[in-house]
Amino acid sequence: MLAEIKGLNEECGVFGIWNHPDAAQITYYGLHALQHRGQEGTGIVVSDGEALKVVKGEGLVTEVFTSNVMQELKGTSAIGHVRYSTAGGGGYENVQPLLFHSQTSSLALAHNGNIVNVHQLKYQLEAQGSIFQTSSDTEVLAHLMKRSGFPLLKDQVKNALSILKGAYAYLIMTEKELLIALDPDGIKPLSIGRLGEAYVVASETCAFDVIGAEFIRDVRPGELIILNEFGFTSEQFAISSKTAIDMMEFIYFSRPDSNIHGINVHTARKNLGKRLAMEAQIDADLVTGVPDSSISAAHGYAEASGIPYEMGLIKNRYVGRTFIQPSQSLREQGVKMKLSPVRGVVEGKRVIMVDDSIVRGTTSKRIVQMLKDAGAVEVHVVIGSPPIKYPSYYGIDISTTEELIAANNSIEEMRELIGADSLTFLSVDGMIDAVGRHEEGGTAGYNLCCFTGDYPTEIYPDLLANSNRK
Repeated sequence: MLAEIKGLNEECGVFGIWNHPDAAQITYYGLHALQHRGQEGTGIVVSDGEALKVVKGEGLVTEVFTSNVMQELKGTSAIGHVRYSTAGGGGYENVQPLLFHSQTSSLALAHNGNIVNVHQLKYQLEAQGSIFQTSSDTEVLAHLMKRSGFPLLKDQVKNALSILKGAYAYLIMTEKELLIALDPDGIKPLSIGRLGEAYVVASETCAFDVIGAEFIRDVRPGELIILNEFGFTSEQFAISSKTAIDMMEFIYFSRPDSNIHGINVHTARKNLGKRLAMEAQIDADLVTGVPDSSISAAHGYAEASGIPYEMGLIKNRYVGRTFIQPSQSLREQGVKMKLSPVRGVVEGKRVIMVDDSIVRGTTSKRIVQMLKDAGAVEVHVVIGSPPIKYPSYYGIDISTTEELIAANNSIEEMRELIGADSLTFLSVDGMIDAVGRHEEGGTAGYNLCCFTGDYPTEIYPDLLANSNRK
């Protein structure tokens, strides 16, 4: 129930560094900056040029990597991962990076995304003799690489990636090389930076700010970057006619201090709020946002509408993961454990509640009820995105239509279900215009599949069969 405080979860975040004497320590700080992308498990693989060493575990970065553990991780290159499980489920064996050993070398993999043809590939590989050690889709890449027949690592990777379909940002490390790859549609964010003489790579640029690295550029769709003793090399393993950046990165997943393809996430969210105010036109006394991802949009709404922003909801930051399991009665009131209305602000007021999305509707219903219990005379819910009507197969934990309130109800029916006085969603065109189309070399395209049902990749029959459950 506690997970229902927000309706969506990202699968993971990746971080890597090449040629730095404190590689593991830098990776620790990078992963800490990406902790919002996954809290179920984390790991670091470090290379000293001769061997790879892994430390990983279930839990938060600060829980897994104690000071004693960090002292054991010596090397000049590292890759790290924070995970929220969507494909393959949880468990220690699925915590990344995954580490494989062969007679010639070792191989570590860290992956953000979801491979949509993983089941077909696993059937084929198992028929050829592969034995999988995890239920994660990440492992498929290692098997494909070893079966490619190419002697050079980069050619093994290129061949394997050409077979994968879906969204992926991969970090691939051996004792001597670090390779970075982004899917041909660029669905996941991935950026390159410099820290002195070292190169760094991260799912979000906020990690660069924490470690003091300089942003160089975003990894291009279909690009393979190779870091080794010869320096920095870039090759295209696939050419795509379109870019399909996941719009949910701007709406919900990414930290507000990150930049994606030149667009600041906070600014994009604020613009979403401004556009929402133009489309909603609601008469009220105050605007408040659902912490944390909706605060920027709420400020934008208030600024554009002229209705004052007030802190009508407070987030308790000390609930999250706990070793003390709450009683069933508290479990049923999970939202109250994480959010509290400010009675002195909302009592007797007409409140505009800004949120980023509605997935299942249970959280929105509880927040509306809390605000009314605190004395709000009206609660108008405005959403900084269109209705989520379709499943996602790219690393977001919504894979069936039955769990999507907007797929099964009209807006008026949703309004009644959550108990709001009005319910307004942002239009698709308004969302795209608000986020912006700025990108180096042209116009940015977006993955809007959750809103429009238009998927940037082929979706395989087994996924469609599962997603259409009612």
